[in-house]
Amino acid sequence: MGWTRQRRLGGVVDAHRYLAYAVIAGCLVAGVFGLVAYKRGALLSGAAIHLLALPQTLLIAQAALGLLLLSGNYRASDELHYVYGGVALGVVLSPWFYAPADPRRRLLWFAVSALVAAALGVRGTMTGA
Repeated sequence: MGWTRQRRLGGVVDAHRYLAYAVIAGCLVAGVFGLVAYKRGALLSGAAIHLLALPQTLLIAQAALGLLLLSGNYRASDELHYVYGGVALGVVLSPWFYAPADPRRRLLWFAVSALVAAALGVRGTMTGA
């Protein structure tokens, strides 16, 4: 691989690494916010709904960068890295398909899925170096 191409993809590696921290933080914030709102009995609207959608957006961006790295022949040091990333993405998308219709229980699904994705993100960062 040429030096220029390696340097260009090296920037993607850094972006993927830093976005991982944003994914973990975003998932934690959204999950805690959702749990607090659930405990208070609140129904969400406006910016709160977007906050709960933030983990999904971040994980899709993270997966896109990961696929870009794979296309450039960059590989994680541990194959489990791909499992944790794929499962985290599936977890945050699952409430759209499986959460009950009741708005309060749906809120709980989104909050818990964000927290599970944060835990998977932490574990994924440990296997990606």
